[in-house]
Amino acid sequence: MIPSPQQIAFAQKLADASAAVIARYYRTGLAIDDKLDDSPVTQADREAEQVMRALIQAERPDEGIIGEEFGSERENADWVWVLDPIDGTKAFITGRPLFVTLIGLLYQGQPVLGLINQPIAKERWLGVIGQGCTLNGEAITVSQISDLARARVGTTGPQYFSERSWSLFNPFQAQGRFTVYGGDGYQYALVATGGLDVVIEEGLKLHDFAAVAPVVIAAGGMMTDWQGQALVKNSVGQVIASNGPVLHQLALAAMHNA
Repeated sequence: MIPSPQQIAFAQKLADASAAVIARYYRTGLAIDDKLDDSPVTQADREAEQVMRALIQAERPDEGIIGEEFGSERENADWVWVLDPIDGTKAFITGRPLFVTLIGLLYQGQPVLGLINQPIAKERWLGVIGQGCTLNGEAITVSQISDLARARVGTTGPQYFSERSWSLFNPFQAQGRFTVYGGDGYQYALVATGGLDVVIEEGLKLHDFAAVAPVVIAAGGMMTDWQGQALVKNSVGQVIASNGPVLHQLALAAMHNA
């Protein structure tokens, strides 16, 4: 099922509303709290999600919500919005404009629309499965690199891999042209624009991948779990994003035994 023009426009409205909140708090030294998993959270995260949830409740009350900070409502609806108000909170806290807001839309558990918004740099990627991907309204596509020796590899950091998984990823990334660390959801936007060629990560949750998968795929790339299966609502958080089948198969071969 393809999202309607109204849903696509509404995703943009959610991004505008959350960006206004986040920009007010950026580099203001706001207080930092630690969640139960020891990941940091701020008032900006909470308020940005609240404003998006309020819009969904007011304007699209039959559609569900799954949010990082405030949980689920109507999560078994056909259409469900998946919200990560600030993906890369550590970057936000330290004043690095590499964090993003992630807005995904599921249809019957399948990610079909993704929006990645960087509110400080004013960069916005919108991907709709079957309809292509744009950056600030301009069509974009992935790179054409298929030689691993030329491939630019990304991951958020080695600390997010299990010891076993790192032992598989490390030899793979050593064969690439170089590896960059950090960036969280921003990395997947860079795959869509051709700046990175492969991203491999472990430990992601639904709100981490529901928006980025449609962006990568709509730009002509691939994004699956480590077994090569399409990402859906209940997928585990081991993911590979790439610019296409050649590098994707190499990455899957490296990681499938993790």
